[in-house]
Amino acid sequence: MKPRTPTGQREVTILDSINEGVFTVDLDWRIAAFNKAAQQITGISANQAIGSRCCDVFRASICETSCALRRTMASGKPIVNATAHIVDQHGQRVPIRISTALLRDGRGRIIGGVETFQDLTQVEQLQKELQARYTFEDIVGRSPAMTRLFDILPQVAASSSTVLIEGPSGTGKELFARAIHNLSPRRKKPFVAINCAALPDTLLESELFGHKAGAFTDAKRDKPGRFALAEGGTIFLDEIGDVSPAMQVRLLRVLQERVIEPLGGVRSTPVDVRVIAATNRSLARLIRSGQFREDLYYRIRVVYLSLPGLAQRREDIPLLVDHLVAKFNRLQSKDIAGVSDQVLARLMEHDYPGNVRELENIIEQAFVMCQSGLIELAHLPPELRPPGSHGIQDSRPMSLEAVEKLFIQEALQRRGGNRKLAARDLDIDVSTLYRKIRTLGIQPPGTDGRGQRNR
Repeated sequence: MKPRTPTGQREVTILDSINEGVFTVDLDWRIAAFNKAAQQITGISANQAIGSRCCDVFRASICETSCALRRTMASGKPIVNATAHIVDQHGQRVPIRISTALLRDGRGRIIGGVETFQDLTQVEQLQKELQARYTFEDIVGRSPAMTRLFDILPQVAASSSTVLIEGPSGTGKELFARAIHNLSPRRKKPFVAINCAALPDTLLESELFGHKAGAFTDAKRDKPGRFALAEGGTIFLDEIGDVSPAMQVRLLRVLQERVIEPLGGVRSTPVDVRVIAATNRSLARLIRSGQFREDLYYRIRVVYLSLPGLAQRREDIPLLVDHLVAKFNRLQSKDIAGVSDQVLARLMEHDYPGNVRELENIIEQAFVMCQSGLIELAHLPPELRPPGSHGIQDSRPMSLEAVEKLFIQEALQRRGGNRKLAARDLDIDVSTLYRKIRTLGIQPPGTDGRGQRNR
């Protein structure tokens, strides 16, 4: 008979005092110990579990394909903070976080394994509530700049006015355009997007307005343009600041007269389409340099939205990270638990010239490198790793305390020193803010910001 893991009364008492579920297995994968927390999480009694094979008890998502305890038994290396889910006695899915290690006897021989697991049901529910609270369509944010945009989007959507969205590349301009369409009375009609910078004038004209058979060499048959395809719905003109002066004249006529004329056609066709335009350039600056028509500018700038770069809303980075981890877990069928504190601190201090799109690429690359558990610094792209990591030279990542200090300083600066408004932006009590200012050694702005409006 093979040795079993120790299950004396002393060990049972110790295991039962632990809040996390704990079980041990022998070399035949039969459960030898099963503490009270394990019984509460699974709904299975110790009498039912002990002596049974662990896969029969847990029916976990990783039992068949990627058992963490089996990997530990094979490699001798512990696993920390892997995520999975089990099915409890009532058939309910229970998300868990697990860690594993080997069990050895007094002579150092392996006699089994131990696994601890934590019920993440409440954590998962809180994450869902946060997502619901701070997500608008697929746009994630809780910073003051984003909440102000969330507040006005329903009114913008309810109108039929033309909208201009300005913001750096990667800030989610198309997401905002889709959100406006999805909330509007036009939601059941098409949303059609086109990147105006991706095509030369001749092709762009054909794409926007369509063409008649014979209009040019390869035009074998009539083709409807994007405006016609968006009839009754919304057309999204991305990078409108890059269109030529000639195309600007054509667009101005469409906006003024609400008619289109296909390439090679002789008859104008009325269209009922809402226009949302976007650009990563300052159209006002382009007007001053003579590159953009002022009359077209005022036609498209009926409603104006300015999207902040990610460096201007660092408060949103933890939410975005959680959102992206959940997204890639779903797309790649993985169970990554999240990012380590060191990774979050490193992500918080990065300037993100590529904005949200850059953050998404960083998390996606980390998913390629990380198989389970938490995303660590080694999983980040080389340019984000600290010094000494594969020879990459970079600044040391900020501590979480430094990140907190940065948040408070930015909020105070933004609010001109007004502690009440800064505390509201940070979602903390004013007394808590005063305490943190003292403990973190923050030097507030010279003004108190009381003249700022409470918005």
